[in-house]
Amino acid sequence: MRIITYCKEMLIGLQRSSLRGFIGAILMGWLIAVWPSTIEAQIVTTREEGKISVDSIRKAMDDAPYFGLYKDNYFIFGTTIGQRPTKENSNVKFQISVAQRLTKSILPGHSYLFLFYTQKVFWNILENSMPMTDLNFNPGIGVARPLFVKDRYIGKVVGMVEHESNGRDGLESRSWNKISLGGSIMIDPTFIVHGKFWIPIVDGENNKDILDYCGIYQVGTSFSTPNKRFGASVILTKRKGWQLNYNTIVELNYRLFPRDNQYLFLQYYNGYGEGLLAYKEFHSTVRIGIVIKPPLFSDY
Repeated sequence: MRIITYCKEMLIGLQRSSLRGFIGAILMGWLIAVWPSTIEAQIVTTREEGKISVDSIRKAMDDAPYFGLYKDNYFIFGTTIGQRPTKENSNVKFQISVAQRLTKSILPGHSYLFLFYTQKVFWNILENSMPMTDLNFNPGIGVARPLFVKDRYIGKVVGMVEHESNGRDGLESRSWNKISLGGSIMIDPTFIVHGKFWIPIVDGENNKDILDYCGIYQVGTSFSTPNKRFGASVILTKRKGWQLNYNTIVELNYRLFPRDNQYLFLQYYNGYGEGLLAYKEFHSTVRIGIVIKPPLFSDY
């Protein structure tokens, strides 16, 4: 607990500046995520430790840190498949994603309110001046409800209002909003299925056709070994239309050290809409690097 207390004190000091406060918040979330989690054992494993009541499970979740990781946080480098690697088609892609729970599970249905923020960046580090060519900002607010079956936590459903834009103006401006409903179900501790559907509100003048490329819903599944050492996932995002046209993401991760929440990470992306600025361009890329994952499962 000393490291968590120290992080909280560090964050209070850094919040004198909004920029330093944000960086401090990210560092705090990463440290908490890397710290060994006792909650996961309480809410998933019941066969060896005996039956655990739903009330005790909810209490364990309510007592968990309010600030933490939301989606995967990664830093990866790679290039386009099928082409000779060059400084133009090779880049770094990284993502920072955090969430702040605003309430305990005291809302109707024992749900809770939370804020989240995700930033995805494409960084051309091989070019002169190493420009960050595309920055995607994705803030939002949501209500999540944990799901229980026979005193076992099996996942959650989430309703969200979210915004996504690239922060630019003029012809390079991209933005849209979504009212989303999603959920993740743990078939067992090693196998998870998830889905997310949204009602789009497209307000960007330069991306009225964004649904044709960035999609109308997504589904996916993930698998991990019982010791959580190796994992694999597939995410399919359905583009608008009746054709079987999907943007596909395949990810593999391998835990570097048994007690750490850091993984060697490989991501393959095939389709459109990988970034907002060039959402109409088709990409088939593979990248490798490091990922830090949230406890239990990632959000999408």
